[in-house]
Amino acid sequence: MLKNAGGDPAISVADAVRNCDWVLSMLQNGQQVLELYGGANGVLECSPEHILCIDCSTIAPSEARAAHELAQQSGRKFIDAPVSGGTSGAELGTLSFLAGGDKALVELARPIFAAMGKKTLYAGPAGAGQSAKVCNNMLLAITMIGTSEAMALGEKLGLDSKTLTEIISSSSGRNWSLDTYNPVPGIMENVPSSKGYCGGFPTELMIKDLGLAIEASNECGANIPLGALATSLYRLWQNTGGAHLDFSSIFRLVSGVCEEQ
Repeated sequence: MLKNAGGDPAISVADAVRNCDWVLSMLQNGQQVLELYGGANGVLECSPEHILCIDCSTIAPSEARAAHELAQQSGRKFIDAPVSGGTSGAELGTLSFLAGGDKALVELARPIFAAMGKKTLYAGPAGAGQSAKVCNNMLLAITMIGTSEAMALGEKLGLDSKTLTEIISSSSGRNWSLDTYNPVPGIMENVPSSKGYCGGFPTELMIKDLGLAIEASNECGANIPLGALATSLYRLWQNTGGAHLDFSSIFRLVSGVCEEQ
């Protein structure tokens, strides 16, 4: 972090958190989160006791609960608060924070969340924020595939994609993947599909989140056949070359575009 960008540089975790009132983290997986907070010279060991720890990573609910437990054992306060809204939400400051933990701590953190996003949604006790995120992203994957199939079918039937988008957006099939993040190139500006599917949320990360959903469903005994099917289709797309493209690029798989390239 550059000092002239509004922050002071730190050479280690201990150096960064030594005098902090709160710390915000966003990492790729649960192992990294647990090492950051509970490892040697980690946040919990090196921070002042009054610090408020906020983790915005997307990890397994069980891993979030483990992080809460580590913080409690050290006498620190912890919230799991994954975000929803994508890269565009981050750029526009319209993210939603899905918060889990002590409700009074979530209220305490609201000004912090408000500086970065639009909504703070309390999901429940420790790990509930991650549980909500797992459910949301599984549904997002499913609706993106369904939207892609519907739009591809419409094209094959000779419908104009913009017209079909307007019709479905005013009908019972309306959904976020269609009217805010359309997967068909040229329908909407400033979405990955109109930028060669660059930027946004990579397929490989969607697969990671779907894996978390499957893991959670196995732990609680939930039945998620569409979640499992979505995982298989995204893995197929990853292996076909879509790993680093935005997850809306699944349109290429279901429409057969990838076979033509």
